[in-house]
Amino acid sequence: MKQAFVLALVAVVVVLAPGAASGGSAPPGATAQCKDGTYSYSQHHSGTCSHHGGVAVWLDGSTSTTSSAPSTQNSTTTTNTTPINLGTTVLLKARTKTSGCTLGALPDRRCSPGAYYSGLTKAVICSSSFRTGPIRNVPDSEKHQVEAEYGLAPASYGSTLEIDHIVSLELGGSNDTANLFPEKATPAGHQPGFHVKDKLENAAHKAVCAGTISLRTVQQQIASNWELLYKKLYDAAPTG
Repeated sequence: MKQAFVLALVAVVVVLAPGAASGGSAPPGATAQCKDGTYSYSQHHSGTCSHHGGVAVWLDGSTSTTSSAPSTQNSTTTTNTTPINLGTTVLLKARTKTSGCTLGALPDRRCSPGAYYSGLTKAVICSSSFRTGPIRNVPDSEKHQVEAEYGLAPASYGSTLEIDHIVSLELGGSNDTANLFPEKATPAGHQPGFHVKDKLENAAHKAVCAGTISLRTVQQQIASNWELLYKKLYDAAPTG
């Protein structure tokens, strides 16, 4: 009984730790709080909070202890060792710059046009067994390359900035540099950052699997201007 009380007390402390949402409650739709105090909206436990120190507490009622560390497995293997053919990386637009990229709320499409894996079809990403963790493969060297292209010093920026997939893995996105960009949690002018984009990616995945929008359309629109896609799916502009 005493042990259960201690565990419950620890859980409360984690939820209310510094970095939690204002008022001590999680943002609507959040499924996990990461160890650095940020929140995740991921619908897949595998890979959740992989850039934020792992999961501190699940907010969806789960007691899963699935590791959230970046996968070191071959990118063509799923969690059940079932082979998955990623196919080839397809760029959504030609990549014309590799330096002097403009850092902003949206990626500089000259440097980061977005890209997807040809093998990650709707049938694959909508499968109940699909997990993004085993195909996530962005080493620190690639992250630092992207940071340098955008004029940033290669470093770990904690919860303020992450090297984000433009087309997320759950939407068939590629790990190629063309599909990565430095995204701030809160860009200048209180523009929406990566937390809001995470929420959009989950909604877009649901819409694709429900058949209300095609996978290719989502990939193209999230790469060209994800804020417009957000407005289309939520019928409201995203806010920071």
